[in-house]
Amino acid sequence: MSRLTIGWVALPLFAGFVVYLIPRLARPLALAAALASAVYATLLFLREVPLSFGLLDRFGVTLLLDPLSGFFIFTNALVTAAVILYCWDTGKSAFFYTQLTILHGSVNAAFACADFMSLYVALEVISIAAFLLIAYPRSDRSIWVGLRYLFVSNTAMLFYLMGAVLVYQANHSFAYSGLSRAPLEAIALIFLGLLVKGGVFVAGLWLPLTHSESESPVSALLSGVVVKAGIYPLMRCALLLPEIDPMVRVFGVGTALLGVAYAVFEKDTKRLLAFSTVSQLGFVLAAPEVGGFYALTHGLVKSSLFLLAGNLPSRSFKELHQVPIRRSLWIALAIASFSISGFPLLSGFGAKVLTMKSLLPWQVVGMNLAAVGTAIAFAKFIFLPHRSFPPDSQSQPLKPGFWAAMLVLLGGLVLANAVYYEAYTVENILKPLLIIGIAWIAHKLIFRQANVKLPRTAEKFEHLIGGMSLMLILVFWMVFAWVAN
Repeated sequence: MSRLTIGWVALPLFAGFVVYLIPRLARPLALAAALASAVYATLLFLREVPLSFGLLDRFGVTLLLDPLSGFFIFTNALVTAAVILYCWDTGKSAFFYTQLTILHGSVNAAFACADFMSLYVALEVISIAAFLLIAYPRSDRSIWVGLRYLFVSNTAMLFYLMGAVLVYQANHSFAYSGLSRAPLEAIALIFLGLLVKGGVFVAGLWLPLTHSESESPVSALLSGVVVKAGIYPLMRCALLLPEIDPMVRVFGVGTALLGVAYAVFEKDTKRLLAFSTVSQLGFVLAAPEVGGFYALTHGLVKSSLFLLAGNLPSRSFKELHQVPIRRSLWIALAIASFSISGFPLLSGFGAKVLTMKSLLPWQVVGMNLAAVGTAIAFAKFIFLPHRSFPPDSQSQPLKPGFWAAMLVLLGGLVLANAVYYEAYTVENILKPLLIIGIAWIAHKLIFRQANVKLPRTAEKFEHLIGGMSLMLILVFWMVFAWVAN
């Protein structure tokens, strides 16, 4: 299994270079790499014991693979495959598929490694590949958004790298487990880098602009899998080191509430989805031991919603309410929105039930408020007007691979119900239905008419680094107040 693992990690990176050299193989090779990841994740689910091994002794790479990493790898596989199918006949160049395949492989590496230096390399490759995909249209706007993302990401990684060096200085190893014997400053620095990279709490305010201004397939990748490369190590550290678990849970609740507070007032479809990503990452972090299933569900939902948003006639909810959209698009929108709201028969229901059952008592109120807010936000999609044949002026041809991508993503939401079928009890079914009912009433009576525009000052480029500094102070305080005791 060790050799198979090394081959699996290397395959997308090798395929990415072959794609660039032999353009006619671009789409098949990229799709094959994604399918290989799906097969490998399935093998991890079937394996009874975690796979752990190192290369080059303690100075080298440490890999740890188990069902938790299997959920994240499977998410990466399905989302990447769906994006490839969506882009199949859109005329994307071999360069696009090269970067997409390298991004896929580097995200896989982040989910597999268990040492800070290997993770650093994986995250930096992710940053470069993501930047090139964001800037792919080569417009002034896309290049600026990509450079903004790259600058924030690289600045965060400088803090992270200082923390990784302190871990090595204390342990002569970069392994995650060494965090327990490292200086408290190392925990704070590493946490800051990962919180920024994952788009968590106020450190993630770079995310809405980046995700909303990218092309829809790139937004699907960023929201579905890329940000999870930042939160996965936080979950892994929380599971390995119990003293870190409370910090991760606090940031989970905080980011769930912050993201949804923006989402419920958002009037732009893609910005709503971006702020929802910030919030949903909180659900993943709020219960690290079961976060893998929620990450899978969120990846499928959010990727499908970004692809759907790219096929709507407008990004403005006000304009979308004036002219009905295609009924087929609305059905797909409704399925994804029902899932993220926690409606039964879709995997979002089981993921939310499992997460809520794994919360600590102090988390319950905050996470239930976030669940209500999520249902309010996505009621905006569910209650869009629709009809079978909208006016020609508002209709636009769908991408040739659109429905193939939807089949992968929405079909996955249905099939993933099997992961936690125990959720289907009367009590578990009634609670989300009650939450959704309250949310819909609030949407109809309050939020649909509300004309609140939250300030975007904190999202400005000049404030992002300042926000990062404030986050560092907060993390230092939390580390010294909690972990030290």
